[in-house]
Amino acid sequence: VFPETSLKVTGVDFLKSQNTRQHHTDGYNIKNLVVRRGQPFQVQVSLNRELRAADKLSLRFGIGENPMKNKASLLSLKPEQEDFNGWKISVVKKNGKECLLSVTSSPNAPVGKYNMNVKTGTNIYKPEDGVIYLLFNPWCEDDVVYMANEAQKKEYVLNDTGCIYVGSAYSIYDRPWNFGQFEEFVLDACMYLLDKSKLSLSDRRDPASVSRAMSALVNANDDNGVLLGNWSGNYISGTSPMDWIGSVTILQKYYKTKKPVRYGQCWVFAGVLNTVMRCLGVPSRCVSTFDAAHDTEENLRVDVYLNERGEKLNSLSFDSVWNFHVWNDVWMKRTDLPDGFDGWQAIDSTPQEQSQGRFQCGPCPVKAVREGDVYLPYDSKFVYAEVNADRVYWVVKKVNGKEKYFKVGTETQDIGKNISTKAVGQNRREDITREYKYPEGSKEERMSMQRAYSFVRPSGMTPRSGYASTVQALSGSTQPLVPKEPVTKTGLHLEITNTEALHPGNPLEMAITVKTSTPGNWTVDLTGSCQLQYYTGKVQANLGTIKETIKLEGTSEMQIPLKIAPDAYMKTLSSVEDEVLILVTAIAEVKETNDKLTKETSMRFEYPPITVQMPETAKLYNDFACAFIFKNKLNVTLENCKLLVEGLGLFKMTTFDQGDIMPGRIMKSEIICTPTRLGEKKIVAKLISNQIKGISTEKAINIIE
Repeated sequence: VFPETSLKVTGVDFLKSQNTRQHHTDGYNIKNLVVRRGQPFQVQVSLNRELRAADKLSLRFGIGENPMKNKASLLSLKPEQEDFNGWKISVVKKNGKECLLSVTSSPNAPVGKYNMNVKTGTNIYKPEDGVIYLLFNPWCEDDVVYMANEAQKKEYVLNDTGCIYVGSAYSIYDRPWNFGQFEEFVLDACMYLLDKSKLSLSDRRDPASVSRAMSALVNANDDNGVLLGNWSGNYISGTSPMDWIGSVTILQKYYKTKKPVRYGQCWVFAGVLNTVMRCLGVPSRCVSTFDAAHDTEENLRVDVYLNERGEKLNSLSFDSVWNFHVWNDVWMKRTDLPDGFDGWQAIDSTPQEQSQGRFQCGPCPVKAVREGDVYLPYDSKFVYAEVNADRVYWVVKKVNGKEKYFKVGTETQDIGKNISTKAVGQNRREDITREYKYPEGSKEERMSMQRAYSFVRPSGMTPRSGYASTVQALSGSTQPLVPKEPVTKTGLHLEITNTEALHPGNPLEMAITVKTSTPGNWTVDLTGSCQLQYYTGKVQANLGTIKETIKLEGTSEMQIPLKIAPDAYMKTLSSVEDEVLILVTAIAEVKETNDKLTKETSMRFEYPPITVQMPETAKLYNDFACAFIFKNKLNVTLENCKLLVEGLGLFKMTTFDQGDIMPGRIMKSEIICTPTRLGEKKIVAKLISNQIKGISTEKAINIIE
């Protein structure tokens, strides 16, 4: 009898194209196998002889620096054996010296990179590219990120392009964004962040822990994370936040340098976090809230201070109302919470406030915000305030040389409007305010508010600026009342609109409409102001004010024009690095009844469009030309124009310097595209100049075989 030839492995085939198709991971631009947890994948093992019953063969998967069986970081799987930590392996078929194996990981396995090797007797075979990437699996019913709806998974996990809604509640617009979760080095950057998070293996099983850690790591605060925030208006030492059109360049640069990339503001943080979560397999969407409160004291109130001309003052407020703020919702079952809080969870990587000692926020169940259950983890008080705080207006007047504060209005329904995300499968805005809030004034809203108020202490009605901190708060043990819109005796109402298109270089023509609706003769003192402000609510320039006294009778209205000459604002517009908004504030006081009302509206400038010319379809690997055309229809020269373009699966991010574009001139740039991937692909273009920061567009093309 000849001695047995010891069994040896001669090769391993990870059957990449078949496995990645079944796992919806065929998009990842990486040579390794990428699979999702809780779902079988196949591996073909080649041996030096036939496999016999007595042979010992096991596949071993190790995660982390130093995998060990007793720490559950090393899994040793033998065919047909009972499962090991929820993993299973079976022989699909044996064919001579070939053996086809099927491996199913546990649906709550830690996500990350696993080293696979094959052990036969005492021999260990280490295949090349033996590192397997294991992701969350929204297609697996037993995974806590399971999402039943196919179209939603296509949008929230697989769509690598999209748009982020910005502007103001009065003029919302979409900014195209390339998420690019499948691009080269992006998955590796996410794996680097996972390692950097120092999450334990058991925390890596849980999307709530992973998403919280990622919300901390996408900002550079505390941990040398991906992006450095900067709202100063000076971006010389980096890239201005307005100049990004997607996450890919940012994550690739971060992975290469391992140093924070400069600079981000909220939509950049949200765009990058969205990429990271989709890349790891957690369904994710960017959520924009208009008139979002940044309430530093968790008292559900933001104070706004105006001078006697009705101009907003920067210096007095700790709190602020941002014209818009962007965060993310991620989808999961919350196994750490009582029933009823599964589904969308808000996470936010913009560094606003510390939570448990780090700049991180969430996951906070969106249902907890709606129901007022603001004691639930994580950071639900802060998120609740962002969409539910009250805005209180104060006029600061000098009385006998001392500053005095006079309350000129409270708005209870103004914060947290038009909560928006991109619709599933369509390029349009979906309003998801109802997921965050019950309808204003409904019974459910009142109950939710009372519930929230029992966990948060709203302050009394005293101003609390730096100057006013000596004033004793009035609320001792007062019961929190649910505030109602102040009903005025005159039915006073204000509306602010623009009467002409707001084109840079033209006069800004706006109007304040004052309305009354009860019988009587009313004398109304109207103060109006126009300012330029950043989206964070910080005032950049005062442009002009008006003061009028008007007489109204019964139900009537009067429109008062407010006009700003181009000279008043063009210099500021050309000197700032950010997109600024036009803020109009109006204060109306009725002499006869002492009724007071304040209203503010932010509007954005309107720009001529960029047009993209290219075929509707193109063949894989067949070049086609794409042209970008822009006509300057404004009355001003656009200086230092740069055109930024990117097309995932078509061409890498490219910048064209266009110099100055005079009024009436046409700019045309062309790029040759080589499609490397099938399906609908998008091209994003953005034009920035000294005068204008925000002209962008996108166009899709279908790539066929």
